[in-house]
Amino acid sequence: MLNAPPEDAARLALDRALAQAVRARLTAGPRPTVDADAIALRDALKGLKPAEASAARSVLGRLDAATGPRLIVWGPASQVLAADRYGLSARIAAKPEAALKAVRDGARALMDLTPSNAWFGRLLAEPALRVIAALPDHGAGVPRSLLVQKTQPGPTGHDRTFWATDSSLPNSRILDALADAGLAATPLIEAGGLKLFVLAGYVQAEDGRLNGAPGTLSGVIGAAPLF
Repeated sequence: MLNAPPEDAARLALDRALAQAVRARLTAGPRPTVDADAIALRDALKGLKPAEASAARSVLGRLDAATGPRLIVWGPASQVLAADRYGLSARIAAKPEAALKAVRDGARALMDLTPSNAWFGRLLAEPALRVIAALPDHGAGVPRSLLVQKTQPGPTGHDRTFWATDSSLPNSRILDALADAGLAATPLIEAGGLKLFVLAGYVQAEDGRLNGAPGTLSGVIGAAPLF
């Protein structure tokens, strides 16, 4: 004889409450800007233990996928990171050009950082397309993928900025030049004759401290919040 599982009214009530909260949050829809969403997310995660925050981010990430612009991924690292954060809703792009085209059409794209492709350099010529997030985004690891969208990210209070240059100078000299201008920078990746650096904090594209920075083609390509 099979025994029916025991009833667990308390846990069932919690599960139902979670399901109702998901329904209500989906009905509320997305926030108006990506920086507003990041600020609210940081507040929602405040005080949670690591395991609790991880579970909450999984739920909130899937809500974001359901209510935000459609998600495109390019590259193996981005596929893994997107599945962890947003579920399995993303469409895979065969080439970075296809991913960026989708962004121009209103999607967002999570794209690998790899020395084999300098796709991020195209954002220098397309200021409408900006980096709005970088994964992992906990600050303890090096970004492996950048999320690009047709929008302008604003400051959230704890950010990092992405700056690209075609300068052939050694990284040490570029870092010195940025430091002399009052900017703390870290090299991130080199690809196709371009170098990508992470600047501490939120730095606007028009920031005067970047005037005269190394390179004939250089500039801020976006910013991403840290959590």
